[in-house]
Order: sequence, then structure tokens, then C-alpha cells
Amino acid sequence: MQKFICEQNIANFERMLSETSDPALQRTLERLLATNKRELALIESEEWGVRNPLLAPPRATAIDVPGLREQLLSDFADSPHPYMLLDPGPRLQIIDINAAYAAATLTDRHGVVGRSLFEVFPDNPDDPLAKGVSNLFASLRTVATTGRAHAMAIQRYDIRGPDGAFIERHWQPINSPIHDRNGGLAFLLHHVEDVTDQVER
Repeated sequence: MQKFICEQNIANFERMLSETSDPALQRTLERLLATNKRELALIESEEWGVRNPLLAPPRATAIDVPGLREQLLSDFADSPHPYMLLDPGPRLQIIDINAAYAAATLTDRHGVVGRSLFEVFPDNPDDPLAKGVSNLFASLRTVATTGRAHAMAIQRYDIRGPDGAFIERHWQPINSPIHDRNGGLAFLLHHVEDVTDQVER
């Protein structure tokens, strides 16, 4: 029911936004739209991840994560580029991150592996227009649907600092599929570059 309400709200707010020229109403509608898109992304990621349950049933067999990572991502751990490996199923569970990703996002591998993506990386609650969660979920779903990599536009996606306060960050993300031997979607590879210094404020 909550998913249905979010979908209806999104459709209504988008329609109303296209029909109004009142700046105050536009700001209110933009905040409401961002909130409902975030909520819908969270609901769907918890429920089934980015897999369409009608088109792609859950994996029937377990995959050897270390073996697959070693085979396909031999330089994952030592790469200077920030990488995160995700399970495309319910909760979008974090399978692994490399040291570069941990450093870029001010996280610790042992503190994030096995947790839900959006539990670890929520939107900044102090930014009512934050779209990081909904934009990232949409990109990951595009990868799952098309089976091809997707380069996102530069995203503002604030991260928590060591004290728990959010720090403004801008990223250039690229999301890629990792397929099993049968061509099925096994994992999602999330790569980011911190471009905060390049973004005009």
C-alpha cells in the first residue's frame, strides 16, 4: 500500500510541478517529489533489490563470491579506484568494498560488508531535495534491466563523517553488471570518483 501511495504521489507531484509557475509551490512540490522518490526507492530496494521479480527470479544457487571476485576483478582489492560490489537482490546488500572506496567514503570495510546499501549510505536528512538514493537506485535498476554499464551524471550524495555529521560530496558514478557463466546478473559493480573539488559551489 505504501508503494502504491508513493507512486501516486510522484505522478501527482510531477503533474502539478509541470502546471505551476508559483516559485513557492514549485519548491514545496520539489521537496515532496524528492521525498516520495526516495521512499519508493527504499521500499523497492528492500523488497527485491533491482531485480524485476517477474522477469528475473532470484538466484537458485549460491555464488562463490571470493572466487568470482578473484577471477573477474583480480585488481579489485589493490585498485586505486574506489569500487563497491553489491548483491542485486533484496536490500542491495554490500558484498565488498576496496580500500580506495573505504577511504573515499570515510567508511570501514568491516563496518559495511553485509549491510544494506541505503542503510550505510542514506540521503542527508538535512537536505530535503537530496536525490542520491533515488538516482542511484534508478541507475542500478537500469544496469539490471539492460545488462549494460550505466554512467550517471555528477551526483551530489553527502556522506557521514567520523562524527556522524553529513559532509557535502559530489561523485561521478559508473555502475556495471557482473554476469555469471549463464549470463545471469550475479553482482553490480559500483565505481565512483570524488569530483567535489571540481563542482562550483
